[in-house]
Amino acid sequence: MAMKSKVLIVGGTGYLGKRLVKASLAQGHETYVLHREEIGVDIEKVQMLLSFKQQGAHLVIGSFNDHQSLVKVVKLADVVICAISGVHIRSHQILLQLKLVDAIKEAGNVKRFLPSEFGTDPARMENAMEPGRVTFDDKMVVRRAIEEAGIPFTYISANCFAGYFLGGLCQPGFILPSREQVRLLGDGNQKAIYVDEDDIATYSIKTIDDPRTLNKTVYIRPPQNILSQREVVQIWEKLIGKELLKSSISEQEFLEIMKGDGAEEASKLYPEVKYTTVEEYMTRYL
Repeated sequence: MAMKSKVLIVGGTGYLGKRLVKASLAQGHETYVLHREEIGVDIEKVQMLLSFKQQGAHLVIGSFNDHQSLVKVVKLADVVICAISGVHIRSHQILLQLKLVDAIKEAGNVKRFLPSEFGTDPARMENAMEPGRVTFDDKMVVRRAIEEAGIPFTYISANCFAGYFLGGLCQPGFILPSREQVRLLGDGNQKAIYVDEDDIATYSIKTIDDPRTLNKTVYIRPPQNILSQREVVQIWEKLIGKELLKSSISEQEFLEIMKGDGAEEASKLYPEVKYTTVEEYMTRYL
């Protein structure tokens, strides 16, 4: 049996990063978690790092402000996965990855790099609007740097994170479902793809030693989770045994709110993964 790759995770204490650490360890990879020396008094982050160590991960120190420290830690691993924040409503750090690209290029040992993507494929978002547009543009800058440097890669596109979309019944600005009412976007029939964040991590780790995913985009599209907003609402109504009062928001109103083929499909590549369906995910809100 082939040896499993050693994995370095950058951004391992973040929203998706902590799940990637867990999935890497669960799938038997020797796992390194990068952290800054100047972690300060962030006790929750310290405790998370210590829990990773107790589970078998190696904690390594490095900084985006110290190129040689990045090169040093990159040389420890075969695969580098970056999960630093790219969400425009929180800290937006996507272009910091250019420093990581430089370190990977100098180290010369990395056989796969998974940059911080994981959401909607930026290559398909050339018509995206601000403020979210900056995220897609910056991710494409990083992609170009990776490919120009000749670094082997896999890009992960999981579309809609369940925690951000399902909890608010796909309404912008909401993360918990109402038991009384919901505003539909237009007629509510536009389909989208929702993926549990733990499943995103599981599929991502599965790709790293898979030759089928080398230098490709992997789309995570669980077939049971391709649903319209109206269908998501119907699932919630079924779970709570009650019909919600519905109103709608026009396209123009939605846009006003928003203002403030080398690919593989993961659930087909890895049918052994029992992904979380939308209905299963929604039960946590009961």
